Amino acid sequence: MLVAHLLIGIIALLHFYFLMLEMFFWDKPRGLRAFGHSREVAKASKKLAMNMGLYNGFLAAGLLWGLWLGQQGQSILIFFLGCILIAGIFGGFTASKRILYIQGIPALLALILLLL
Repeated sequence: MLVAHLLIGIIALLHFYFLMLEMFFWDKPRGLRAFGHSREVAKASKKLAMNMGLYNGFLAAGLLWGLWLGQQGQSILIFFLGCILIAGIFGGFTASKRILYIQGIPALLALILLLL
């Protein structure tokens, strides 16, 4: 359970980092490098990116909430990890395979460890 909770904590931090990238650094050098888009694309899509970042913040908050509740937060962790897994699979097929590896696989591993 400790390993699962550590991995879930890392995933929460990762989604908080996504929030930062998408909400605050989307059109800055760090965001441009991370997502591989031009300044023009970043400018045109900044509001959309901020919305995506907010959703990533909700995912991180949900995971932290579940961890904070301890054993009583198990169903909350399963729900939010499931959301991240589905989003990772969908993003991997529709946007970039990197999303599957960066979001989907860690969520799947955490779910497996949590349910063992």
